[in-house]
Amino acid sequence: MDSTSLTPIEVAELLKITKNTVYEIIKRGELPAYKVGKKLRIDKEDIDNYIKNQKKGKSSSSTKQLNQEIVKSEISNNKEIKSDDKNIIICGQDMILDILGRNIENTLPSIKSYRSYMGSYNGLINLYNNKASIASAHLWDWETSEYNIDFVKKLLPGIPCTIINLTYRIQGFYVKKGNPKNIQGWDDLKREDLSYINRELGCGVRVLLDGKLRELNISSNEINGYNSEESSHLAVASAIARGKGDFGLGIEKVAKQIDNIDFISLQKERYDLVIKTENLYNPIYKEILNIINSNEFKDELVGLGGYDLKDTGKIIAET
Repeated sequence: MDSTSLTPIEVAELLKITKNTVYEIIKRGELPAYKVGKKLRIDKEDIDNYIKNQKKGKSSSSTKQLNQEIVKSEISNNKEIKSDDKNIIICGQDMILDILGRNIENTLPSIKSYRSYMGSYNGLINLYNNKASIASAHLWDWETSEYNIDFVKKLLPGIPCTIINLTYRIQGFYVKKGNPKNIQGWDDLKREDLSYINRELGCGVRVLLDGKLRELNISSNEINGYNSEESSHLAVASAIARGKGDFGLGIEKVAKQIDNIDFISLQKERYDLVIKTENLYNPIYKEILNIINSNEFKDELVGLGGYDLKDTGKIIAET
């Protein structure tokens, strides 16, 4: 089986399509991709599977909706967009944020919504530096077992912020189908016979892992694969499915979209939006809150599955 790793340009040449089309296929979740350093890579095996699926006419709507995490937004790579009354920049990696951005543009035609696919930690820093309008966060504090509030206070010091719930998600381990290594929970991080696939610094998953290591008094040096990083839930699950590691941490929804993967549920996390409180007096942000609280927006998220919407739109805290 050929496991050659290709760049998006090479994939475009192979399939006789444009590079932008390759990015769109990846964003729709139809073609797994992963990062090597800062470069996007696609395995030849996954390209072959994509071609086979196209021949069979296989086109799962849930797969198409799955993921826009791998491909970075234009504001991350190509040009600097200013966060102002005409441009709303949303930081975060969950596909719900893409749906929110689309709803913002549909409701407010004069506003352009941009997505910046970065982790929670860096998203809050961008919010502090006025490079983002809204930041998503799922940062677990191992000392308090609370999500986001202390991080917002520390990363936006002295700046009043409002934390609004978007959804709850289940975090757990991706393992190979059938769980051949009998991985059960956090204590398995101590096992010397397992190889781990990690996430990049600054993302909520990495913060959760490092917090659990502190809680369990485990050194990162004890974990085989701790320095093996991928840049999204999808990339971690795909790496496990391809046998590049035994387990890795991510959200349950992605596990349901990848073949040859099982999921070990570990923890429910709160996924919030963070907005500077002064902006909530702006009619644009008031309308954004109306969108989040609307039945239409929530119904669309229900259709995706895998999200707990019991507190969607609820103000969790004001810092």
